[in-house]
Amino acid sequence: MNHGTSKKEFKILDENLSNTSNGGKVYKISKRVIDISGALIGLIITFPIFLLISLLYLFGANRGPVFFSQPRVGKDGEMFKMYKFRSMVINAEQVLKDNPVLYQKYLNNSYKLEPEEDPRITKIGGFLRKSSLDELPQLINVLKGDMSLVGPRPVIEEELKEYSDRLKDFLTVKPGVTGYWQICGRSDVGYPERADLEYYYIDNRSLKFDLKILINTISLVITSKGAY
Repeated sequence: MNHGTSKKEFKILDENLSNTSNGGKVYKISKRVIDISGALIGLIITFPIFLLISLLYLFGANRGPVFFSQPRVGKDGEMFKMYKFRSMVINAEQVLKDNPVLYQKYLNNSYKLEPEEDPRITKIGGFLRKSSLDELPQLINVLKGDMSLVGPRPVIEEELKEYSDRLKDFLTVKPGVTGYWQICGRSDVGYPERADLEYYYIDNRSLKFDLKILINTISLVITSKGAY
C-alpha cells in the first residue's frame, strides 16, 4: 500500500508546475505561438491602413520615410530596432536637443512632452499617436522575435537606470507591443510607478493575464485614453 508520494512522482509534479508557471516551457511556447498568429492576423487585417498611411507620406510637408526605427533594449539586454510609423519630423532628435530647456523638461518628465509643446510631432503624427496607429509596425518586431504582443514597454538605454533595482528581472522578458503599464494609465503614468507596474507583470505573467491585457488594450485604443 502506497502511503505517500514517491520522489519520482514529486519530481514529475514539480516539473509540471514549473512548465505552467510564468517562466515555464508551456507558457513560453504557447506565448510564441500566440505572438506569431496574432501578428500575422493583425498585419493582414491592417494592411489597408499600412497602405493609406504610406500614401499620406508621399506628399506635402509630411513627405519622407513612412517608418521610423529606433534602437531599444530587448530581452537579455540585446539591442534591436523597434519600428513605428513616423510621427515626427525627420530630424526630430536634433530639433529637441536644439532647445535645451525643452529637452531638460523631456528628461525630467519621464522622456515625454505634452503634444501641444512638442516641436517634433507632425500633424499626421499627432493623429497616429492619439489613435495608437503609429504602433502597428511593431507587429513586424513580434514576427521577428524581438518583441511579444504583451510585455514590458521597450525602453531606450537611458531609461535602464529607472529599473536599476530589478534590472536583471526586467531584462529576462521580451518587451511587448502592449502591457500592464499601458492598461493602467499609459502616458499618464511616469516613473517610478511605471517600473513598479512592469515588475508586477513580470512577477505575475501568464496566458490568462496576457489575454486580459490584450482585451483591455483594445478598449483603450478605441477610446484613445492615455495616448499622446
